[in-house]
Amino acid sequence: MDQSKLIRMANQIARNFQHLDESEAIKEIAQHIQLYWTKPMRAHLLDLSSSSQLDPVVIKVIAHLAKAQSGYAQSGQAG
Repeated sequence: MDQSKLIRMANQIARNFQHLDESEAIKEIAQHIQLYWTKPMRAHLLDLSSSSQLDPVVIKVIAHLAKAQSGYAQSGQAG
C-alpha cells in the first residue's frame, strides 16, 4: 500500500478517537488496527514510526503495537 495513504488512514483513525483521553485512545486505535488492517499494512505502519507526517498519538500506537508484537513472538503466539 502507498505510504502516504497508510499515513493518512492512521491519522484519520487517530482523529476519530481524539475525544478519548490519550491512553484510552492508544488502546482503541491499536485494537482497531489489529482487527481491521492486514498484517502487511501493520508491518508497513511499524516501519513508518519515524515519519514526521504521523500524528503523535499514532507514533505512540506504533510503539504499543511493536511491544505487543514482541510479546506475542516471545510467548509463541501468532500476531
